[in-house]
Amino acid sequence: MAEILFYHLTESTLDDALPGLLEKTLQRGWRAVVQTGSEERRDSLDAHLWTFRDDSFLAHGRDHEPFAPDQPVLLTSGQANANDAAVRFLVDGAEPPPDLTPYERVVFLFDGHDAAQLEAARGHWKVNKEAGHAVTYWQQAADRRWERKA
Repeated sequence: MAEILFYHLTESTLDDALPGLLEKTLQRGWRAVVQTGSEERRDSLDAHLWTFRDDSFLAHGRDHEPFAPDQPVLLTSGQANANDAAVRFLVDGAEPPPDLTPYERVVFLFDGHDAAQLEAARGHWKVNKEAGHAVTYWQQAADRRWERKA
């Protein structure tokens, strides 16, 4: 069963939080796929990951580009796992694929100021807990560090 993590964004935006989580994923030797709710958001994250920090960038690609299977981080608006990722990030209300067992981790990142995303996260929590996945809930503290709440 996959380990399912719920990250509740309360102090920063997705654009602020996602690069650090992806860097930690890559440091562990895992590939990642980031599933967005739309192609426009996928393309926005693509531009952001190249420029989020002045002194570095995060190597990645988009699902429709050549060499997508070779990317350490792949951005998609679909449910495929073209780069054989061990970790799947679901952002902006993206609906997960029906089978999460191929992943070591699945990370739901949701905006704590968006009622629809909060409600969707609650639903995904319930479904995944009932399916037998190990689920944990993390919330940002005032200093933007993640604190495990459940």
